Amino acid sequence: MARVSVSVSMKKKKPSLILTLSSAGLLIGGGIAGYWLLTQGKPLSRDLPPGATIIPQDALFAVSLTTDVRQWEQLRQFGTSEVQAEIDKNIVQLRDRFLSNNGYDFQKDIQPWVGEEVTLAVLNNVDSSKPPAKPVAENIRTANSQQLVLVLPIKNAQNAKTALTQLQAKKGASLKERPYKGIPIKEIDINSNNTSEDFAVSVIENKYVVITDDSKAMEKAIDAYQAKTSLSTVPGYANNISKISSYQPFGQFYINVPTSAKIASAAPNRQFPAQVLSQLQNNQGLAGTITLESEGVRLKGVSWLNPNSSRVLRVDNSAVEMQNRVPAETLMMFSGGNLARAWADYSSTSQNNPLSPMPPEQLRNGFKSWVNMDLERDFLSWMNGEFSVSVIPTSKDGQEEAFRAALVFMVRTNNRQRADAALKQLDEAMRSQYQFRIEEKRALGKPIINWIGPFGTLTASHGWMDDDVAFIALGAPIAEKILTTNQSNNSLARTQAFQKAVPSELNPINGQFFLDVERTSKNFPLPPLFPNQQIFLNATRSIGVTSAVSDNRSNRYDIFISLKKGAKPAPLPSPTVKP
Repeated sequence: MARVSVSVSMKKKKPSLILTLSSAGLLIGGGIAGYWLLTQGKPLSRDLPPGATIIPQDALFAVSLTTDVRQWEQLRQFGTSEVQAEIDKNIVQLRDRFLSNNGYDFQKDIQPWVGEEVTLAVLNNVDSSKPPAKPVAENIRTANSQQLVLVLPIKNAQNAKTALTQLQAKKGASLKERPYKGIPIKEIDINSNNTSEDFAVSVIENKYVVITDDSKAMEKAIDAYQAKTSLSTVPGYANNISKISSYQPFGQFYINVPTSAKIASAAPNRQFPAQVLSQLQNNQGLAGTITLESEGVRLKGVSWLNPNSSRVLRVDNSAVEMQNRVPAETLMMFSGGNLARAWADYSSTSQNNPLSPMPPEQLRNGFKSWVNMDLERDFLSWMNGEFSVSVIPTSKDGQEEAFRAALVFMVRTNNRQRADAALKQLDEAMRSQYQFRIEEKRALGKPIINWIGPFGTLTASHGWMDDDVAFIALGAPIAEKILTTNQSNNSLARTQAFQKAVPSELNPINGQFFLDVERTSKNFPLPPLFPNQQIFLNATRSIGVTSAVSDNRSNRYDIFISLKKGAKPAPLPSPTVKP
């Protein structure tokens, strides 16, 4: 078959790594955190995203997105009119940046020959084969220096040849062709405003059109393809991707955890401590698959340890009952299989980390200062079972009385005697140091200890749901309600909202998370985490998360975001193709 010759134009504008990741994340509708899975069996090549054999191993980030117009139309149907407008704006920006502004019309020039997915990757622009001559923060270049690689799989070679050979370099740009290891590279140099910008295009074995914003990046891609040092050969990548593969996914992504951590550490005022960087080097990668469903977006995440890491995970999938112990009206619930172990893991990875939301040393010192007790010796030592933290309202939405809610902590103990002694000591500290009245009452035949504040307000309660499951409730009075739930079928687990939101594919599990976004955002001010946050919150019904430890090297984490649907969106504005 004749080699496809390519001549195209594309004005290079190197984006920041942060902007690239943010744009991709917005388009796929979700965000992510670390999830670990080690798999068995050999992956099928169809499970790997296109470009996995071309993207170099040390790529920081890669995202594959579907070219199926029907799926993009489905995405545009989610959310309120405001969300639809935001989605449309980003689709148009992406289309114009990579297509319209460079003389392409997707339906006319690309769709007749492109495959089912396209892949965009951000490359590490530092030679990882050489040891750093300077500290990480000084050696890693800024995010603006990262290289981009776009891989377009060819579905119809003849159509691709017909379309691509008709494209020419823009006026004012110089075009040249050079071979590199037997593969022609078209290089276009654009001189604009006394600056020189270049990009490169190649066709690899009539299978892929590869576009890069730097000729060196093209050489890296060709090297990775020919030497088989691509993303597909990253330890654990292919096997793990096969375990989270879905039929016709909307998108797939991969994050190189250790390399990305180094880049992040180099950002101004964001340097990670050496200990934190060392911990992150134990992680190999994080990957995910995004699919669109009738009521929202599903994400299957997987992350795995570096094969050379000495760190191991403890397999403890025992988070099986807390969702059945909290009432149906619960706004938020987070559960785990072993609190003492979870704390130990968190403490080891968050020590002296300025980015940690709750530094462990600060929590220890705060607890000691508050009640003069040792957090780990007096409490966590008997908390080695399943646990949960929940936000439970005491009044229903729409009632005239002010909305109130309680923060409820539950834990299964391995030592009831030690637990009783610690709780009594805590009661005494609240009485002697803060003048709380310690009051014992009974509810449903069980003793309940109430803390009554100096002004006569019930501040907290604690007691036992069963012989080995303790609870502590802070804020509004809730003890009787949760005890009633424990003896009835009116639990969160039985609600339609929970069953729709929380994925059930993983079983057994080591933790769950549920958030009724619609009701929570209505009654609580949420801290701003990203631009236009309230617009997206208004379009979200709930978020459910399930995690499961597969073995001592990996973990799976599944997410479902339940979304509202708005009116049928108007057609996207037609692109204005520049000559």
